[in-house]
Amino acid sequence: MKPNLLIVDDDEDLRTQMKWALASDYGVFLADCREGALDLLKRISPPVMTLDLGLPPDPAGVSEGFNALSDSLAARPGTKVIIITGRAEKEHALRAVSEGAYDYLSKPIDIEELKVILRRAFQMAQLEKEHEALQRRQGVKAFAGMMGTCAAMQEVFSLIRKVSATEAPVLICGESGTGKELVARAIHSKSLRSEKSFITINCGAIPENLLESELFGHEKGAFTGAHTQREGRVELAEGGTLFLDEIGELPLSLQVKLLRFLQEKVIERVGGRKEIPVDARIIAATNRDLKKAMEEAAFREDLFFRLSVVNITLPPLREREGDITLLAKAFLDRFASESGKRVIGFTTEAVRAIEEWPWTGNVRELENRVKRAVIMAAGRRVTPVDLDISAPQKEDGGPLRLKEARDAVEKDLIVKALRRNKGNMSNAAAELGISRPTLYGLLEKHGIPQTDFAL
Repeated sequence: MKPNLLIVDDDEDLRTQMKWALASDYGVFLADCREGALDLLKRISPPVMTLDLGLPPDPAGVSEGFNALSDSLAARPGTKVIIITGRAEKEHALRAVSEGAYDYLSKPIDIEELKVILRRAFQMAQLEKEHEALQRRQGVKAFAGMMGTCAAMQEVFSLIRKVSATEAPVLICGESGTGKELVARAIHSKSLRSEKSFITINCGAIPENLLESELFGHEKGAFTGAHTQREGRVELAEGGTLFLDEIGELPLSLQVKLLRFLQEKVIERVGGRKEIPVDARIIAATNRDLKKAMEEAAFREDLFFRLSVVNITLPPLREREGDITLLAKAFLDRFASESGKRVIGFTTEAVRAIEEWPWTGNVRELENRVKRAVIMAAGRRVTPVDLDISAPQKEDGGPLRLKEARDAVEKDLIVKALRRNKGNMSNAAAELGISRPTLYGLLEKHGIPQTDFAL
């Protein structure tokens, strides 16, 4: 089925022109006033609508158009509204974007440019729909807040389900910020130990001279300042799970004691001589290359194999195709709800900036930047400035204007389609939803040599 598109304009000729131009790609519905638009919006739930600000009874002004925008977003917040405006009314279009519109297009309408904007808007609407479906299907709590639709994350979820039913030690590997502790908590919450304690210790955050006591506890008088007997984290995890974060930072002397516990399930407190049996499952995590550490004699090989009975590797965010935008929207919805701000989404420039940012801090960085953006946002949509990340740039380093950003997106879509189809113009045009003559025109417009993609 074709996705529904709602066109709201009081100009009958323009409505008809747009309908004929777009009917092959969308189920087009037409309205000429605010009341008619709201009625269709509630009945057909279109993912995208175009809206002329000059509607009756104020066709020469913009008051009715802004009322229609506000009412539409209130009735269906997820709808992507594209404002159609005269060139002399650019300030109204920018105001509309700040109040929640997805994008704008100036009259006279360039149909090919409109098609590019519509494709992008429908793609965003589909991503948000998939995100909502994922939340309903899996539930955020099912994996302690983790979300992901990419193949790599689905494999992680599958491993969590499998390993949770066992008592096997687990080693979780991944860059900083990828969610290693979330995976450990998910394994614990789905295991038979879920009613018992989940104890964590960061092996790289505690000074070496204190780490042994933190892990294994100490007896009274074991060292200066040991005024009382104290249980360590291993004992506190009795019956539950002990999560050893940054296990690669554990000193060699303590690696020996940890290995003994894994082999014999007993410990000795610092200053003590009594063996204490402890029933605790071990889950470890690292962002280091432990195989390289073993080659450098910084990590024991026998401990590595004891810890990594099951190995779960988390992909970096930049490799999670399709997940970045979904996660960003999920964080935005959560922080907007918590703060009570009427922020409903991202501008097109913000989405592109999010998709192109390297995310060296992975999911943790994305979460923190979106939280900042919700706080800083002045309008209803987050901008690259709110996120404190760079918008797409010109070759000279200057910021792109909206028209330039659209052209850049259009050129990128064309180049990728040609690459996927190895220069086959018919197949590329079909994939892009345009005719061959239109594709040839766009190649000329953007200066894209067809010979670069020849078979």
